[in-house]
Amino acid sequence: MHAIVTGHSRGLGAAIAQCLLARGLTVLGLSRHGNPALAERFATGLSEVSLDLSDPSSLCAALHTTPLKTFLAADGPALLINNAGMLQPVARLGTQDAAAIVRAGQLNFIAPLLLANAFAATGRLERERRIVHVSSGAARSAYAGWSIYGAGKAGLDHHARAVAAEQHPWLRICSLAPGVIDTDMQAEVRASDPADFPQRARFDALKRDALLTPAAIAAERLVDYLLSDAFGRETVADLRQLA
Repeated sequence: MHAIVTGHSRGLGAAIAQCLLARGLTVLGLSRHGNPALAERFATGLSEVSLDLSDPSSLCAALHTTPLKTFLAADGPALLINNAGMLQPVARLGTQDAAAIVRAGQLNFIAPLLLANAFAATGRLERERRIVHVSSGAARSAYAGWSIYGAGKAGLDHHARAVAAEQHPWLRICSLAPGVIDTDMQAEVRASDPADFPQRARFDALKRDALLTPAAIAAERLVDYLLSDAFGRETVADLRQLA
């Protein structure tokens, strides 16, 4: 079995890639920067493509070139974990940077849709495909200052619902919120200006009270679910509730 993991260079994506590799899967990591530690530890299991997923022209070109094209068409069951994402712009409507809106929309929403489409195109009964969109609680609860981030994640939720309604016999999909993970993104949240993000104090408290889930633990739970028979029964789910 092989898997594609976006944003594998750090945070939850790195933890997911490591978990998959440790279980013997072949992994293709897509991110702007590689993961030297994983590449050294799993020299035969990990392939990497340096790719800016926020650049649609680069991603579209990569879909038709080696090694991504070859990896997509490989025989046997395969997994796609759309993990890469960005929080910015954290700002109220009317003060958001236009270029930041475009970049976030491409990375958080358009790139997962492009990858899912190319990934599904290679599936058939003998080539089962499983897709995970890494979603967020922000897709299901509105936070002032996070309109761009929340909208992108909510879009992934609805994409999963629509794809599931198509009833592909060889495809399972879930938009899965992993919980509040102790990653660089959480540090970015805690660095937000409360004027732009009024909920900052809540996230400060989660860190102070040691209530953030370590990335390695969240990754193990996510991979357990992804590889289980239960995967795909719910098209929009929260990992904490499944656990």
